[in-house]
Amino acid sequence: MSETTHDGGVAVSAPPSPDDGLSPAALAAKHGLSVSGARPGLVAYVRQLWGRRHFILAFSQAKLTAQYSQAKLGQLWQVVTPLLNALVYFLIFGLILNADRGMDREVYIPFLVTGVFVFTFTQSSVMAGVRAISGNIGLVRALHFPRASLPVSFALQQLQQLLFSMLVVFVVVVACGSYPTLSWVLIVPVLVLQFFFNTGLALVMARLGAKTPDLAQLMPFVMRTWMYASGVMFSLPVMLEDQPAWIADVLQWNPAAVYMDLMRFALIDDYGSAYLPAHVWAVALGWAVLVAVGGFVYFWKAEERYGRG
Repeated sequence: MSETTHDGGVAVSAPPSPDDGLSPAALAAKHGLSVSGARPGLVAYVRQLWGRRHFILAFSQAKLTAQYSQAKLGQLWQVVTPLLNALVYFLIFGLILNADRGMDREVYIPFLVTGVFVFTFTQSSVMAGVRAISGNIGLVRALHFPRASLPVSFALQQLQQLLFSMLVVFVVVVACGSYPTLSWVLIVPVLVLQFFFNTGLALVMARLGAKTPDLAQLMPFVMRTWMYASGVMFSLPVMLEDQPAWIADVLQWNPAAVYMDLMRFALIDDYGSAYLPAHVWAVALGWAVLVAVGGFVYFWKAEERYGRG
């Protein structure tokens, strides 16, 4: 095909291309191109995350080491902080408000300390999850990796911190007369279930926090409300014995209360099954699976948007 130019010459035009008329998306698909930063499929994403497992572990350990690097007591603050909280709650709730009603002092003290440490595990995972993306935006924008690595590593950091702190819980429990028995083996499945629950919750909060950074300012109030509604400082059935039974049941079935009660049941001799809600292990497993899987999928659906304006 030819055409006449303005000076009378003849110009030869290029033959039509087979790509003419294709949309940009169709053109990219034809030549095997993909959008930069596009979200991979769910199975592929899980494989990518598993491939970064060494990074996740190293990142969580580095964060744990750096957390109290400027403090003179260093890593001891991992134990001192929840212990001080437990002491304050004991003075206010145990001595002044008599929240230990129905319990001997030898039961209430490990009851309270166990509740504080176990709830702090969930609380810290949530707060770290809120800032997982927004607080590491430079890393997110500079490197290509599955973004779920960040909230997962923060949840793992909190698990490592709790494992270190559990030594103090053991000392308190033994000092109050509850010695190691076969029931202490239950600590392992309780921590595993709570870790999966916390990880799913951290993933949910990471996505929400990436979009709304101000959420980090609101969450302390939400977590404080959750703490009071979970029976950290008192037994829910005892404190609500004058209320309709369904209120205590609903509060006991909330996941924070479930994992605290299971840990208390495992550690404290006189904290028997009468304090636990019906089907407690099924409820614990259900919360862990529901929140872990749901949180992971919820986070993955926004993978391509993290770190972009």
